[in-house]
Amino acid sequence: MTTYKKTKDNTLDNLKDQETLIRRCTLDDLDAVIEVNERELPEDYPYFFYKSILDDFPESFLVAQNYAGKIIGYIMWRVEKTPSLDSLRYVTKGHLVSIAVSQEYRKRGVAKALLSNSMATIKKYKIHEYVLEVRVTNYSAIKLYEQFNFQIVNIKKKYYRDGENAYYMTLNSKKS
Repeated sequence: MTTYKKTKDNTLDNLKDQETLIRRCTLDDLDAVIEVNERELPEDYPYFFYKSILDDFPESFLVAQNYAGKIIGYIMWRVEKTPSLDSLRYVTKGHLVSIAVSQEYRKRGVAKALLSNSMATIKKYKIHEYVLEVRVTNYSAIKLYEQFNFQIVNIKKKYYRDGENAYYMTLNSKKS
């Protein structure tokens, strides 16, 4: 039996399966993260891409692991500075790069916990806005993002490699 010590990095939010741990990703986790990605999502990234996110924004890269220590999900964000649309200053955006949960662990609150914990964690970067792209046919993900008050701003035509459109969704950090 494994005992998990609850710390600031290991908080569990909204999980139906209390034997799931949300924590920061480590270099040793990357192969398991890539395995989850390749099994669950049509988008694949090279190893160096995951490592660059981990190196540049370690607080923004979280994993979910089950009671046996197996990685069952992950979330990773990038922090970007972009020109403001309504002023001459730059704004800091938290850009959700990828989130995935293994099929057998879905509908247990894992994605919600990953999203909640990661958004709270990356606030340290003084995020003005959270942004993401999601397939227009990924209804469960859209519903999850709407629970967090993300709004659809526009459609990015043929955003994905297979030609599917994406919704561009945003959330002002003051509303999160």
